[in-house]
Amino acid sequence: MGALTQGKKSRLLAVASGGGHWVQLMRMRPAFADFDIVYVSTLAGYEHMVAGAPLYLVADSSRFDPRPLAPTFLKAFRIFLKHRPSVVVTTGSAPALPFMMLGRLFGCRTLWVDSIANSERLSGSGRIARKLATKVISQWPDVAQSEGVECWGRVI
Repeated sequence: MGALTQGKKSRLLAVASGGGHWVQLMRMRPAFADFDIVYVSTLAGYEHMVAGAPLYLVADSSRFDPRPLAPTFLKAFRIFLKHRPSVVVTTGSAPALPFMMLGRLFGCRTLWVDSIANSERLSGSGRIARKLATKVISQWPDVAQSEGVECWGRVI
């Protein structure tokens, strides 16, 4: 996704809700080897999994409870100002949408990997992300074909 510039690694912002979204993000970590990584999740207790990298927590949200998205957007904005990522990657979920939006505004390359749980169609958040992200992919070939996105295989 990126190359080293003048001996300094590019910064990647990796965003995932807890549980399965987080597991999928952690399985993608080998692809992030050339980056300085900043993590964002909705659950505390993952610090031991990120080897001393910064880990920020945001509130969980969904289409059933979108209220936390406004405070998440403000926190995401502060994270962007502090860390200046050049790439944003997420394994999907509503709390990642503000990061996709800000990634676009800040000129980042953004990747939305829709969760493997969405085996019949893109998630509602994935359909929104399709308008925001540089690239949206599904982990299911049939979903990718019907939704007009790419499939790069499965993380799990």
